[in-house]
Amino acid sequence: MVLRLHTRIPGLIRIIGRSTRHDEMSQYLELLDWRRQVAFLYGELRSRASSSETADWFRRQRDQLFHDHPQSPIPANARAAFRSLRYWAWDSAGRVNAQFTPLVSDPSRVPPPPSINGEARLIPIGTVTFHLVDTACQLQVLWLDAYGGGIFIPFRDATCGSETYGGGRYLLDSVKGAELGSSFESETVTLDFNYAYHPSCAYDPIWPCPLAPPENRLQAAVRLGERLTPGVSS
Repeated sequence: MVLRLHTRIPGLIRIIGRSTRHDEMSQYLELLDWRRQVAFLYGELRSRASSSETADWFRRQRDQLFHDHPQSPIPANARAAFRSLRYWAWDSAGRVNAQFTPLVSDPSRVPPPPSINGEARLIPIGTVTFHLVDTACQLQVLWLDAYGGGIFIPFRDATCGSETYGGGRYLLDSVKGAELGSSFESETVTLDFNYAYHPSCAYDPIWPCPLAPPENRLQAAVRLGERLTPGVSS
């Protein structure tokens, strides 16, 4: 299975029809700064102890970024009133070291065509298995088949559509620097559901977002991480 993702710069969509070259260049640099700040935030998170205090710190920093930054997924006309996102309470059981199992390639299978026409493919490259609150779980690991590449792990669970965004949440997106560590020696990936977060399209449908495939649906209700914020996410 190959998922296709149209790659666009969402910030540029907002100024179509009224942009100048200067506007567009500013948008590119704003997006560069946004990604730098997100990556820095996760880098700092990896250096801190796993605790409720660290989670509180991270959430405050993320809320501030969402409020202040011009590339925030919160619509510009709603940022002044925005205060904070809603989260479930931190729980140490939400952090797991998941075992990565690479997908065994079929030599007879014809490889998919390269990415063209502004589309990027999300290709399954394996699975991660772990226990979350005594429940055995498995999620598909996807690879962004574009320049530079990246690993991506989204998921859905029983809270989707009622307590969390219907399209699911993200656990790991290495393109954005949103990851908490891994080990190629032990073939493990650190996942922490306390930091599960909504895609940008949960706040504004103008943002294009890849969503979790059917293989990444967990049967349990995972009440950890970000939840819907009335008037902000839906």
